[in-house]
Amino acid sequence: MATIAIYAGSFDPITRGHEDLIHRSCEFVDRLVVAVAVNSAKKPLFTPDERVALIRRAAGDDPCIEVKQFQGLLVNFAREVGASLIIRGLRAVSDFEYEFQMALMNRNLSPGLETVFMVPSVETTYISSSIVREIAQYGGSLEGLVHPAVAEALRAKFADGPSNT
Repeated sequence: MATIAIYAGSFDPITRGHEDLIHRSCEFVDRLVVAVAVNSAKKPLFTPDERVALIRRAAGDDPCIEVKQFQGLLVNFAREVGASLIIRGLRAVSDFEYEFQMALMNRNLSPGLETVFMVPSVETTYISSSIVREIAQYGGSLEGLVHPAVAEALRAKFADGPSNT
């Protein structure tokens, strides 16, 4: 039986840190569903469709990786795609408390669903989507932070300067 995992997030935008976890996850699962969360309460920079397209560009043509949108509870989406694992990245100790609480709640809601915590590579630990958006907003270099297609999309979003959002 194939091991299916979900790596869920807003990915607004996908960073090299996300890419690192995606590719490393495929070393121990048969299929990884990168799940783009659609949250109507948030005002993301990119639409869900744009985020899906950017993730597909950044992830490449690895047959292990599938990219989908989801809304609602992650445990319900996991059931839908047949996932038994949730992959979560931890950049800092400060991430752990929230992630631990979510892992316990997900296990409570779906007892067979396990959470695997992964630390990013040393080279990508400092990268976050919010920092990348801010750098892009003010015209800073995105080299090494995001895939070139993502950098291009960010430059297009902020083409008129910081007030374009």
